[in-house]
Amino acid sequence: MPKNIITPGHSPKLTKVHKLSIAGIATLGAAALAFSVAPSSAQSTTTNDAAVSQAPVAFGQQPIKDVKASITDQMAGASLKAQSIAAKKAADAAVTKKNAELARKTAAAKAAKDARTKEQAASRSVQRIQVETVAAKTYTNNLDGWIHESLDIMKKHKIPGSYHGLYRNIMRESSGNPQAINGWDINAINGIPSKGLLQVIPPTFKAYHVAGTSWNIYDPVANITAACNYAADKYGSMDNVNSAY
Repeated sequence: MPKNIITPGHSPKLTKVHKLSIAGIATLGAAALAFSVAPSSAQSTTTNDAAVSQAPVAFGQQPIKDVKASITDQMAGASLKAQSIAAKKAADAAVTKKNAELARKTAAAKAAKDARTKEQAASRSVQRIQVETVAAKTYTNNLDGWIHESLDIMKKHKIPGSYHGLYRNIMRESSGNPQAINGWDINAINGIPSKGLLQVIPPTFKAYHVAGTSWNIYDPVANITAACNYAADKYGSMDNVNSAY
């Protein structure tokens, strides 16, 4: 009978082959235990989570682009609105300026027209006063008044002569008598005697009659004026006559 080689109180030594066998069995048991405890879906979920965690995050790119585009559009719209407001203000300012210029020109034209109207009215007033003054002017019915009236008419018709020249010749020719007639000179001999203040013959009176005076050769003013018109033509002025003419 073989000897018992196992000594009480001592464990038998395991060989290398034994150790490997035991380790393999333990591993298989643990694997089996894990497989039985965790369901198959847990492993799938773990795998999916790992895959999702490692995948790049791309879902945020498109919304960011949209936000940027929206902001850009809003900024562009605000810029256009500001430009539109500025353009409207400029247009309104131009219209206001144009209206102000038109109002200024209208006011200036009105002022000029009013000034012309006042000037014309003043001119008409002066002319009316002058006309009224002339119309209102009266002359005495004597030699002095006849000479002055004749001088005013002569002045209007640009016939030269002075008060002294007229008075001197009147006194020599008729002594101031408007009805005087020369019945002895050559004119009287020829049948055309001299008449009036300045002793004018009828043909001469008719030829040198001045418009606005009487056609009566004995009218003092008409006689003086016609005689002075004749003297101006023949002698330059009645002032140059010192004898029979």
